[in-house]
Amino acid sequence: MHDIRLIRDDPEGFDAALARRGLEPASAKILSLDTEGRALTTRIQEAQSRRNEASKAIGQAMGQGDTDKAEQLKAEVAELKKTMPQMEEDGRTVAAKLTAMLETIPNLPADDVPQGEGEEDNVEVSSWGEKRAFDFEPSEHADLGPALGMDFETGAKISGARFTFLRGGMARLHRAIAQFMLDRQVNQNGYLECAPPVLVNDAAMYGTDKLPKFAEDSFKTTDGRWLIPTSEVSLTSSVMGEIIDDLAEPIRLTALTPCFRSEAGAAGKDTRGFIRQHQFEKVELVSICRPEDSEAEHERMTECAEGVLQALGLPYRKMLLCTGDMGFGARKTYDLEVWLPGQGAYREISSCSNTGAFQARRMNARYRPEDGGKKTDFVHTLNGSGLAVGRTLVAVLENYQNEDGSVTVPEALKPYMGGIDKLEAAA
Repeated sequence: MHDIRLIRDDPEGFDAALARRGLEPASAKILSLDTEGRALTTRIQEAQSRRNEASKAIGQAMGQGDTDKAEQLKAEVAELKKTMPQMEEDGRTVAAKLTAMLETIPNLPADDVPQGEGEEDNVEVSSWGEKRAFDFEPSEHADLGPALGMDFETGAKISGARFTFLRGGMARLHRAIAQFMLDRQVNQNGYLECAPPVLVNDAAMYGTDKLPKFAEDSFKTTDGRWLIPTSEVSLTSSVMGEIIDDLAEPIRLTALTPCFRSEAGAAGKDTRGFIRQHQFEKVELVSICRPEDSEAEHERMTECAEGVLQALGLPYRKMLLCTGDMGFGARKTYDLEVWLPGQGAYREISSCSNTGAFQARRMNARYRPEDGGKKTDFVHTLNGSGLAVGRTLVAVLENYQNEDGSVTVPEALKPYMGGIDKLEAAA
């Protein structure tokens, strides 16, 4: 959500930032509704004040025996009582229109976000690792996986498209990856492990900018709850409506949860394989911090995600997303793209975003500065993948495959594999 005061102070700057996002100017419509709403508020306050004055004056007039004046005042009070409800309703209508407009406008990009229309305009910041030189033609995971326990057919049979049934060593490797990631983020990077709900209410989805604009991208239960598209929703919403007294150090939270996405906007994309599923697991990273700390925290969070890829020996590149490819709530985003030799391409495996105060305003999450005064300010929130478990499994399969169709377990995962050091097809 945007700060209406900033739009009042610099409408031209607001529109210029929207233009960077490829959007039409909006400040004039916003400020028109804002002016109308404030005028109605003033009228309502004046009417309330006059009603109170007139009500008090009725008693005074009666005490003085001035019945004519008392009757006039009674008539005035009656008229105010009659007209005020409509004024209040008009005020609520205008406020609702203003909110509806503001809540559908994306976050404004940071100054150092490159201009662009789509992923082709993203900027490579750095790369890590050497791509493996194969002495055979590497296979895609969708071809390699079925013999090792990645069962696409059974998943589709019991649940439909974009579901997969993992068996045996494949399921064990998937679990090992998730456990390794979670342990690393907790033990080495200082994130607090959480086990949050995966069913949330409208307020949690709204506060993390998933509603109302992206309702079709998520699954809703028959009792009105939502299956989380990412535990960013649960973790960030843990400070919803709170005033945090001590935020000298960022609050860092992590969780391993199932995630659910309808993929409504991804029709026809990645229909083959394990890349884009309706149900998947992810280790999420969330930070809540002071505004002055959020840029450094964004860099740190991204490094924490990079460390997982480095520990697994998976080549990747770090991309700074352009204005046209950033998510709705982000002001700046880094994507980590892992190398998949079977596909001969880099694919996103983590996205780390700084949303500034955008989510905090929606969920009314604030902090009290260290001076202990009464004034509060909105926190900044950040979120990132540390990492997506299924996509990491895909990367391990493609990068560690052998000519005979087996897959070597990376050294970092062997302690989690119960003595299994290679996935092989069942005899």
